[in-house]
Amino acid sequence: MAGSRRDLTAMSRAEASRPLRIAVEHGIICKSRAFFDYGCGRGDDVEWLVSMGWKARGWDPIHRPDTRRTRSETVGLTYVVNVIEDPAERERVLHEAWKLTSGILVVSARLEDERDDAHLKPRADGWMTNRGTFQRFYDHLELGEWIRDTLDVEPVAAAPGMWYVFRRFAEREEFLARRYMIRVPAPRQRKSDAAFVENRELLKELIDFFALHGRLPVAPEVTNSNELTEKFGSIGRAFRVVETVTDRDEWLLLTERRRIDLLVYLALKCFEGDYRMRDLAPVTQRDVRAHYQSFTKASAAARKLLFGVGSLEMVSFACRSSTVGKLTPSALYVHVDAFEYVPGILKVYEGCARRLIGEVTGANIIKLHRDSKKVSYLSYPDFDTDPHPGLHRSDVVDLGARRLGSRSYRQDSNVPILHRKEEFIRRVDPRWEPFHAVTKAEEEAGLYQDTSRIGYRAQWEALVEALPGSLPGLKPIRDKGFKDAPPSFPAQTPGFKKT
Repeated sequence: MAGSRRDLTAMSRAEASRPLRIAVEHGIICKSRAFFDYGCGRGDDVEWLVSMGWKARGWDPIHRPDTRRTRSETVGLTYVVNVIEDPAERERVLHEAWKLTSGILVVSARLEDERDDAHLKPRADGWMTNRGTFQRFYDHLELGEWIRDTLDVEPVAAAPGMWYVFRRFAEREEFLARRYMIRVPAPRQRKSDAAFVENRELLKELIDFFALHGRLPVAPEVTNSNELTEKFGSIGRAFRVVETVTDRDEWLLLTERRRIDLLVYLALKCFEGDYRMRDLAPVTQRDVRAHYQSFTKASAAARKLLFGVGSLEMVSFACRSSTVGKLTPSALYVHVDAFEYVPGILKVYEGCARRLIGEVTGANIIKLHRDSKKVSYLSYPDFDTDPHPGLHRSDVVDLGARRLGSRSYRQDSNVPILHRKEEFIRRVDPRWEPFHAVTKAEEEAGLYQDTSRIGYRAQWEALVEALPGSLPGLKPIRDKGFKDAPPSFPAQTPGFKKT
């Protein structure tokens, strides 16, 4: 049986590959780490990193066979194992890439929902195309299990079809703790203060640390601790300068949210078995002491949260009590920008799903199911600008069955759409007022009288077209976008990046 045409599988890209972009966003690939792309194809990812002045090299058996394969801090194995027909060769390639890795290995492969009509003929455990190329399509969890069984190391889900394998346990724990600590902007400056204005750059690292951990750092945790001490007398006094130009109550609220984020991480860590304080990364140990005084107290609170997730009744109660999100009989829908404010039990509920799937690129609405143990990640790329954005993609994590289901709506002519967008975000969000204005006009026009007829684009447009043209609010209903679109805000939750 003739082999496949692997020389035709390497694609030329105008931009960095999806796995590379995600790894950069996660800080896995960065300027301070040497990166080696194992099976780099035509080398587009390598050239992209080099163009930014980063250390990057790549080897490919066909396109760059002469490059020396060198041990590197981060190694990428991007869309390589899925083009290899022989399972034994796949394992050998994974082992070779792992041997070259001194820090973190990034593994990605194509998923089953990516198979299209071009893959015509089954071969072994994959498919051949009419061009003679081979593709082995994976289930996301199957890929992770294969990596674990082959390397005897537990990988971490990064995104659908993408996993990280860490050499150093402490670095793995720091990444996991950071992922479940939702980033929010530091409280805004309220008034001018000379000491703050003059030392803004000096104080930036301190502000960023507090925003991430909800506590003051010890000296080794910020690189400019000596400068801060020389200038202000201590790190605590330096932060008091920050408090003079901000709202101290906002910092206190942020600290409380960080306490909950820490519990989310500790609760999810229980899935790996019993653990002790010394099993946590040093920075997380200091977080525990600062927020809970002892590991015993923190662990007990975390287990209580995790126990709550096991009960759909408690999950449903938490959904009903949430101060953010759109509640329906079967689910709570929350925009990623507001997810920071859901009850802690719902953060653990969603964290269980993210532990399996990783980051769902483009997802900006999280659906927390109340009637089944499922979490859905929904992508509405036009959420900010379209009064009724259409659904582009849905990724559903079935926690009970440990299965992932995905569906793309991009080619559908009649897609599901959203209404009452203000209900998905917080009342203080600047987008709330313009979103609510559209909703009010549509209510006055009588468009919500039969909600069974408004969920899809075609039915909605038919309702709008049937309205008398003179009705107030008709124009914003029919507009494809706002005349003055609300500002676009960065997602505040790592793992949910807006497109």
